Order: sequence, then structure tokens, then C-alpha cells
Amino acid sequence: MSGHSKWSTIKNKKGKIDAKRGQIFTKLAKYIAVASREGGPDPDMNARLKEAVAKAKAANMPNDNIDRAIKKGAGDLQGGTYEEIIYEGYGPGGVAVIVETLTDNKNRTAGDVRHAFDKNGGNLGTSGCVGFIFTKKGQIMIEKTDDLDEEALMMVALDAGADDIETSDEGYEISTDPADFGAVCDALKEAGYELASAEIAMVASTEAELEDPGDIKKMLKMIDMFDDNEDVQAVWHNWPGEDDE
Repeated sequence: MSGHSKWSTIKNKKGKIDAKRGQIFTKLAKYIAVASREGGPDPDMNARLKEAVAKAKAANMPNDNIDRAIKKGAGDLQGGTYEEIIYEGYGPGGVAVIVETLTDNKNRTAGDVRHAFDKNGGNLGTSGCVGFIFTKKGQIMIEKTDDLDEEALMMVALDAGADDIETSDEGYEISTDPADFGAVCDALKEAGYELASAEIAMVASTEAELEDPGDIKKMLKMIDMFDDNEDVQAVWHNWPGEDDE
């Protein structure tokens, strides 16, 4: 995905967060609670929880909500139990799609995911059918400002363990190994940088272009249906044109 498309994706996600803030916070709270339950409530000792908290803070989720979700996961507060299920399939035109979910009713979620695929010219596949073309990678985005010192930013990021930094007109994309993601986020925040986005992403090694306007419309509708489903945590695909439409 081009640098332009990545920044367009961030702006698009921020627009969705503003429009559906309650729903987004509910999804993030689930993610935090599961991470806390599985690895413990201390982010410094739980890399997945650290990533979940960083993602929540990048979405401006209140600290009280974050703390409550951590406590629910640790069993200090009453809350539901969620199961993590990952679905793989194909969108229109053969686009590879991964759907990450957290659910308390896997039959409901499986039906909803299958419906979104089927309704939009895709199909739900078997485990592993597309996952092999995706790699987990930490992605941190920082917007350019007039007073931002690019060299200083690079030094902080690289010293903390970042793998690479890409520069575009809009800002900087910092890539990390998933294991180093939390440490790099912490170092950047301690140095005073505001993170426009921070997440462990599934990055595809190949891209699938869509030429037919009907397929493009279906693909966008499929993504919207997944985003609107409270059980869906994230949707990854290898179509580079989502935010150029």
C-alpha cells in the first residue's frame, strides 16, 4: 500500500471513530480485556496488552475505560468471556481477506462473517487459505508538523528498536518487529511525539487490484459490514485501493 493510501486509511479510520466512538471503544475494551486475561494485567509484562493499550490511546479512548477493561480481563470486575477466532476468505476479484474477531457466540459471528462475504461476491475460505501471504508487523504513524525534527525522530525510533522509517508528504511510518512494538511506542511517547496510529498490522506480500466498478463497490460494502460488526476487531486485505475511491 502506498504512503498516500496509508494516510488516507488513517483519516478514514479516524472519521469512523468520531462517528461511531461508542462502538469502537466497545471493540477496544474487548481486545484489552482478552489481552489482560491471557497475559496478565501489567502492560510491561504483557506485550499484547501493551499493544492493545497503545491502540486504544491512539483512538483517544479514556484512561478510565482502559483501566476498567484491564480489570475485567484480570477478573477484578465482572465481564463477559470472549473467544478469539480468525476467519480467512476471498473478496470480489479474489482479494485476500483476514477477519479478526472476539466473540461470546461463535455461531452468531460465523454466520455474520459468512453473510458479509457471500452478500458481496466473496466467499469464506478455510484456515490458512490466505494467511500465508500476510506477515505481522508493528506500524506506527506520526504526522508531520513544522517543529518536528526528522533526524531526532529517527534516532529515538531506531534506538528503541524500530526496523525502518518511511517518509511521505503527510508524515512518517515507523515499522517494527511485533516484539519491539511496545518499546518503540513507549520511547516515542516519552520523547513527546503524538502517535496518529499505532497497531500490529497484517501486511500482505502481494496486492490484488480491482478494475471492475461493481467489484470495487462490493469490496467497500464488505469492509463496511465487517467494520459495523461489534464482534469484528480488524479486517486485513491485499486490495490497495480502499481509500483511493
